[in-house]
Amino acid sequence: MAPGARQCNCQAEAILAYWKHMSKYWTGASTKHRLKYHLVWVPKYRKRLLKGQIAIRLKELFFQCAIVNQWYVEELEIMPDHIHMLIQIKPDIALSKVVQLFKGGSSKVIRKEFPKLEEFLWGDSFWADGYFAETVGIAQEEMIKRYIKEQNASGMP
Repeated sequence: MAPGARQCNCQAEAILAYWKHMSKYWTGASTKHRLKYHLVWVPKYRKRLLKGQIAIRLKELFFQCAIVNQWYVEELEIMPDHIHMLIQIKPDIALSKVVQLFKGGSSKVIRKEFPKLEEFLWGDSFWADGYFAETVGIAQEEMIKRYIKEQNASGMP
């Protein structure tokens, strides 16, 4: 684990506890909104690298990014070869920018903190190009939460 990661994780947990108590609908200067997305992306070459300390560090990095940007990660499951995330964001940022911040920031840190990954990945990127995204309505929300939570129970190693 990276130096200071546990301290940062405690701060993240405290801030997330606050976000959990927020209402389902967020309010802006002249808006009321609920923008939730189910996101999925994969590491380069869909390598099964997202395990152990790498998975732990990625989770910390994703929550740090969300907190800094005032987004709410409602569900997160890190599988060996892909990420599932249910996130609520504000309307003043494009979804592509959200994904860019998650993937770009985590890629830089992971490649620096885990230099042995160089033997599996060539180039500067940890993540494959692209991502899957879908909007999540109230009727779908519980189903998608359950789907994300059950990813590890699906029998994948």
